[in-house]
Amino acid sequence: MTTRDMILASIRRALAVSGSEEPRRKVVADRLAGHPGGVVPLRGQLASVERRQLFIKMAEFAAASVETIADSADIPSTIVAFLRRYNLPMQLRRGDDARLAGLPWQREGTLTVTTGISDGKQTAAVSHAFAAVAETGTLVLTSGRDNPTTLNFLPDNHIVVLNGDDIAGDFETVWRRLRASYGAGIMPRTINMITGPSRSADIEQTLFLGAHGPRRVHVIVVAP
Repeated sequence: MTTRDMILASIRRALAVSGSEEPRRKVVADRLAGHPGGVVPLRGQLASVERRQLFIKMAEFAAASVETIADSADIPSTIVAFLRRYNLPMQLRRGDDARLAGLPWQREGTLTVTTGISDGKQTAAVSHAFAAVAETGTLVLTSGRDNPTTLNFLPDNHIVVLNGDDIAGDFETVWRRLRASYGAGIMPRTINMITGPSRSADIEQTLFLGAHGPRRVHVIVVAP
């Protein structure tokens, strides 16, 4: 018996219940199925194009850089252009994400792409976002072999591929999508919500990028 089991058993003894009573289980099930929604700001409740524009505005306000492309096949060349812009090595780390694996990396002969978690030695990594939130410019990434969490935080430059259709207006919509995608009672071990690069102003109130993670976050929005 775990500590959690012991605590729950003590609570049930104090309430003189077993936890398996049908009326009590029905109350819980009804609450989970029909719980009231919270107040959602109107700012993100926009049509698709306007929602994407708001996301770009808010992400750039948070010091991320964003560019939009029409064809996912152009992702490799877009990443190469980003690396050249900052005079970075032509090396990139990615996870096992099938969408990233299927890109025409071979077109960029100067770019070396490796797969796996980051050990902190890579200068640039690419991930595929599960979703994004327009009202705050936030990226939502789920953990796993497809997109390891280490890629989000260890390399100095984090490139994130985002499908335009995956930009939600608000956080509540993203949580509903997560539940629908993973199934009832199941969630990824970690859900990272990233709004711009890492920053700190603890020392003399001087803003410093890259304090606890990437100094650059570059978002590639694929929107045909």
